[in-house]
Amino acid sequence: MATLTINGRSVTLEVADDMPLLWAIRDYVGLNGTKFGCGAGLCGACTVHVDGEAARSCVTPVSAVDGKHVTTIEGLSSAGDHPVQLAWIAEDAPQCGYCQSGQIMQAAALLADNPDPTDEEIDAAMKGNLCRCGTYNQIRAAIRHAARTRTAGTDGEEVSA
Repeated sequence: MATLTINGRSVTLEVADDMPLLWAIRDYVGLNGTKFGCGAGLCGACTVHVDGEAARSCVTPVSAVDGKHVTTIEGLSSAGDHPVQLAWIAEDAPQCGYCQSGQIMQAAALLADNPDPTDEEIDAAMKGNLCRCGTYNQIRAAIRHAARTRTAGTDGEEVSA
């Protein structure tokens, strides 16, 4: 049994300690935006934030997040207007869309730590997130777009998202 906060809501999960967080989120909490990809933490489709850090939920046991804060794609922005989500739309990043929740969560974690990453830093941070459609150039463009909109308000003053 573990008690954690998912998207700002306290949740007690009566599941096996070694159950992957991914399945607890999807099957017990009912949030289906986090996707199953490889089951080995290699593709990034299952990326969520645990205490603000990107984590692969398919290889993170529920016991490891007891007492922690988990954010899924549904909790990134209740209105879908997080700067990364808006940039994804503006740059037409998704194609099939399957990997996109994990891509967005990884990008949001990157920008929270590094609000103005270089292309090399973007590539390094995103290298563990696979896209079968190959939209890597659009994803990089969307991250650059989000970085610009996160730090420059309409009047030029710095803002935070």
